[in-house]
Amino acid sequence: PWSGNADPFTLACNLLVPFSNRISHGGFTYDGHFHPVPPNLPGEACPIHGDGFQRRWDPVSTRADHAELTLRQGEIGPFLYSATVTYHLTPQSLKTTLAVTNRATTALPFGFGLHPWFPRDAATRLQFTATGIWPETPDHLPASPQPLPQNGGPWRTLAPLPQGWINTGFAGWGGQAHIAQGAGAATTQLTATNLGTALLYSPAATADFFCFEPVSHPVDAHNLPGQPGLTRLAAGETLTASMTLTWGRPMTDPQPSKVLS
Repeated sequence: PWSGNADPFTLACNLLVPFSNRISHGGFTYDGHFHPVPPNLPGEACPIHGDGFQRRWDPVSTRADHAELTLRQGEIGPFLYSATVTYHLTPQSLKTTLAVTNRATTALPFGFGLHPWFPRDAATRLQFTATGIWPETPDHLPASPQPLPQNGGPWRTLAPLPQGWINTGFAGWGGQAHIAQGAGAATTQLTATNLGTALLYSPAATADFFCFEPVSHPVDAHNLPGQPGLTRLAAGETLTASMTLTWGRPMTDPQPSKVLS
């Protein structure tokens, strides 16, 4: 439950736009031009999670089971953009659809994601598959330019979270995760479309939460070879993705959807 605190990280799911996680080196080079991106959180050396979570979103329409909000003027570094988010609630599920539109006059590499926070206790178990893993450095950046190969990953079957710190990216994530809980929380199935990387964060077993973040790209993708997971958006183009949380139902395959519109 929300505490009422104004800190956006007390919310149940932060919206990450126009990029996820950190960008190092003060910015990035694209089409031969260096684009500076300033830090946006106190105590953080790098800009993190874009600025969407820090800005006002205005309601467009609301009803008992549906809400649409818009961010009209997002701006961080070279990124000028607008964004919309739609929430649709049923008795068994919550679907979040996020879209971002490039308002700049030049093409730029966009990314995004969602940052849900889940309850954690001794009964919590997690299952998902991935083809590679991005270990982190002490400053929370990728330790290698390419993901290290994984045979499905350490959570290919239901398993507990680590006792200590984890803040790791997983490449080639299949778009599904299963979170099994004991009596203290609802067992939940997460499915995502157009978000092929997963970030798993938990500070320690003593924390009462963990984060499983479906995102479009690895940490610092803007400075990795090939800028993996980022999408080139020309002026006026839109990128869309969704995440659905379902409780009390078996695992199902996510449905494909169009990336660019």
